[in-house]
Amino acid sequence: MNTTPGNDLDMYEQHLLGLQQRLLYADMENKKRSHELSSALDEIKHIVARRMNTTKNHTGELKWKELNLPRKLPLHLTNIYYYLPHLREYEDAIFPNVIFGQQRTGVSLVMGIPTVKREKQNYLIATLHSLLYQLSEQQKEDCVMIIFVAEVDAEYVKSVAESVKTSFPREVQSGVLELISPPASYYPDLSRLEKTLGDSEERVRWRTKQNLDYSFLMLYAQPKGTFYLQLEDDIMAKPDFIGSIKSFAAQQSQDWMVLEFSQLGFIGKLFKSEDLPLIVEFFLMFHKDKPIDWLIDHLLWVKMCNPEKDAAHCEQEKSKLRVRARPSLFQHMGTFSSLPGKIQNLKDKDFGKMLLHKAHNNPPAKVDTSLKIYQQYTLEKVYKGQDCFWALAPVAGDYIRFTFLNPLEVEKYLFRSGNVEHPGDKLFNTTVEVLPADKTLRKELIHNGSKFNYPATKDGYLKIGVFENGTAEGSISQAIGRIEAIRLSVSSDSPAWAILSEVLIKTSEN
Repeated sequence: MNTTPGNDLDMYEQHLLGLQQRLLYADMENKKRSHELSSALDEIKHIVARRMNTTKNHTGELKWKELNLPRKLPLHLTNIYYYLPHLREYEDAIFPNVIFGQQRTGVSLVMGIPTVKREKQNYLIATLHSLLYQLSEQQKEDCVMIIFVAEVDAEYVKSVAESVKTSFPREVQSGVLELISPPASYYPDLSRLEKTLGDSEERVRWRTKQNLDYSFLMLYAQPKGTFYLQLEDDIMAKPDFIGSIKSFAAQQSQDWMVLEFSQLGFIGKLFKSEDLPLIVEFFLMFHKDKPIDWLIDHLLWVKMCNPEKDAAHCEQEKSKLRVRARPSLFQHMGTFSSLPGKIQNLKDKDFGKMLLHKAHNNPPAKVDTSLKIYQQYTLEKVYKGQDCFWALAPVAGDYIRFTFLNPLEVEKYLFRSGNVEHPGDKLFNTTVEVLPADKTLRKELIHNGSKFNYPATKDGYLKIGVFENGTAEGSISQAIGRIEAIRLSVSSDSPAWAILSEVLIKTSEN
C-alpha cells in the first residue's frame, strides 16, 4: 500500500500525541504514588539499621550489606518490567548492594556520581576532593553524594570502596558519602543490540548501559532529598557550588524540569526529585535508542513542543522547562573517556578561570620554610595574596614560619591548603604553633612543657591548633600576649605535595 508524505506526517503526529498523553498520565500517576517509594525507603532504612547494629563491632574489614528488601515494588515502578522484561526473573535486581553509607534522607541536595572502570586514568578521587573542597559543615549535613560503581566485578567494587574510605574517612563515617553497586542481574543481554544512529556496536552497547546506569542511580536517589544533581566522575567544581545552585533555584519564577549548571553532556543537571520517576521511565522506554542527553531533550520536546510550529518556537518552549545558569559551576577534567579508546578533550567555555588562591591584608612579616618550593610558587606570594604556595611532599620535621617584624597581638588565624585544581595537595598531620614575644614566658614553657592548656615545644612554641581536612582555623588566647612568630610544623611524611592557598593573620589593626 502506498502512502503519501501527508499521511506519513499524520501518523507521525498521532504517534507523538499518543506518547505525550502517555507521559502526562505517567506524570499524574507519579505524583499520586510518590509516597509509596518513600515508604519503601523507610523499610530499607530499618533493615540497614538492624544490619549495622549486628556488624558495628566488626570494623577491621569492608562490610558488604546485601539488603533484604521488600519484594513488592512501588506501583509506579512496575513499568520497569515492561522495558526490562528480564527483571521478571530477578525480583531484587533493581535494589543496590549498599557497600557503605548511613542511609541519609531528608536532605536538600542529593548528588549522583556514576563511575566505571576505565582502561587508563581514573578521576573519581580527584572529583570527590573537588566537590568536598570548601564545603561548610552545614552544607555537608544537608547533602549526600552517592557514588554508583556501575560494575558487577565484586573485587573492583571493593577496591573503589576501600580507596574512597581511605581518602575520606570522616565523610564516609558522617554519611555524606554513600557507595552502591548494581546486582549483575540488573543488566539485560547487551550483546544483541540493534545498531542505531550510525554508531558502532561497541558504542551502542556503551551508551545503552550508561542509560541503564543513570536510571538505576536516579531511582535509588529519588526518595533521599528535595533536589537531585547529576554529576560525573571526571569533573571539578567551583567553590560553594551548593550555595550557587540553591540561590539560582530560588530565583526561578516559573515551573522548571531541569536547571543546567554546565553546558556539557549530562554534567551538572539539577532535577526535582519528585520528577525523577517520570524521567527514568522515559529513559528506560528508549534506553536502547539514543544517548542520555538526547533523551532528556526529547522528553522536553514531547512535553512542550507543538508539531505544527517551527523549530525556533520549540526551542523557546523547551527553554521554559530547561533553564541554563551562567557561569558554569562544573568543568570536565578527564581526557580518557569511559568508552574504551576514546579521547575526550571536552571543556566548558562558560566555566571561566578558577581562583587558585585567596588574598588577605596580612601584617608585615619575614617568611621562611624548609620545604622545597615548586617553580615560582613561593611562600611570600601566598602571604601577600599574589599566588598560592606550592612545595614538594613535606616530611616529618618540615616547617613553614611567619616571623612578624614587630610582635603582635593576634586575634585569629586561618590557613587553607589545597585548591580547586589540586584539592589533594593538602597539609596533613600539621600543627599551628605560636612563639610568645615574652622571653620569660618562653623559658617557663620550655621548663614546664605547657601553659594556658596548650602543650609547648622544646624551643618555646605553644601548639594552639591542627590542620583538619586541609584547613587550620582558630582564635588565639589574649593571655598569651604579643606573638613573635607563627609556625606550621609537619609531624609525619606526607603522601602528596602541599599547597597553601590562603593565609589570614588577623590582628586588631588589620
